[in-house]
Amino acid sequence: MIDASLPTLGHAGIEAAIIQMVRALVHAVLNEHPGTPADSGSGQIDDVRRAGKGDGDAYRRLVERHQDHVGRILWRFSRDRRVHEELVQDVFVEAYLSLSHYRGTAPFEHWLARIATRVGYRYWKEKARRRRTEPFDLQEWDRASEGDSLVDSLEPDQAAELLHRVFEQLAPRDRLVLTLRYLEQCDVVETARRTGWTKTMVKVQTMRARNRLRKLLERSGMESIE
Repeated sequence: MIDASLPTLGHAGIEAAIIQMVRALVHAVLNEHPGTPADSGSGQIDDVRRAGKGDGDAYRRLVERHQDHVGRILWRFSRDRRVHEELVQDVFVEAYLSLSHYRGTAPFEHWLARIATRVGYRYWKEKARRRRTEPFDLQEWDRASEGDSLVDSLEPDQAAELLHRVFEQLAPRDRLVLTLRYLEQCDVVETARRTGWTKTMVKVQTMRARNRLRKLLERSGMESIE
């Protein structure tokens, strides 16, 4: 049981101790069990139930099943490996503390994806508040687009990194909807589910975000998302 060895503490102290232990568990899984395939069968349902009662081994198995899925989602939010691992840990800590709210009406991986989206979006908003750096220099886009197209002139990893940096210039809400709709290839229904927005809000926000991205890219003569 995850809380079996907790000392006598106040409510805040107990929660902090639980968070610390879950973080340690997730860190161990991420480093010791890479690439474990997901399993959505009856074994997983039993592990969700057991983990909700504090069974640490059951929760470890859930982390092992879904670490790759959560990791792929969070890679869209940060390409810094240290930050990425911290965000993945945040997702599984938040999921553990929220297990009592999981009703099983949707697949567990969908529930985790929504938490991951919320954690990543929160990170972007916090980062936007802290950021005091110089504006991004669009000359990089100019150099990349001279002669050949961006896709032809850059390696895939370089193009992805450059796109990630351009997206950083957008407001977190704009960045979120464009990431889900165009990078994650989520439709309107899935985007609404992941964000908690209405379908109408998703459509309006997508249009506004595209317009803002278009204005950003027009300064370098690049085409925006169509």
